[in-house]
Amino acid sequence: MNAAPSTAWKAAHWIALLLLCAAYLQGGIDKALDFPGAIAEMAHFGLAPPAVFAVLVIALELGASLAILSGVLRWAGALALAVFTLGATFLAVRFWELPLAQRLPAANTFFEHLGLAGGFLLVAWHDWRGRRAAR
Repeated sequence: MNAAPSTAWKAAHWIALLLLCAAYLQGGIDKALDFPGAIAEMAHFGLAPPAVFAVLVIALELGASLAILSGVLRWAGALALAVFTLGATFLAVRFWELPLAQRLPAANTFFEHLGLAGGFLLVAWHDWRGRRAAR
């Protein structure tokens, strides 16, 4: 029996990675196309200087996503997006500070983002482990 992954499996794997990165690709592209809006978003969250943070976030979202999708330093891109997602989630989705009526939807968003971070950690771990085993 051949243990090599099939073409269909490789395609499904890449599509799964694309789905995992979709929000970051969309976010990075939107921020790049509406840079004043990206600056306003950074300022809204108290990140200063906002233009520098906007450039860094765009570069991170797009660069890490491309690393994951291309397989070049996939583990590093996935780890970067996991750390970014955790930091951004704790900064932007502080559900525990919201009035009760807004708390549940914000808590759902918060925990969905934790799930994304967990997914990226799994991608990083599997890629790193696979590269070590290939040595």
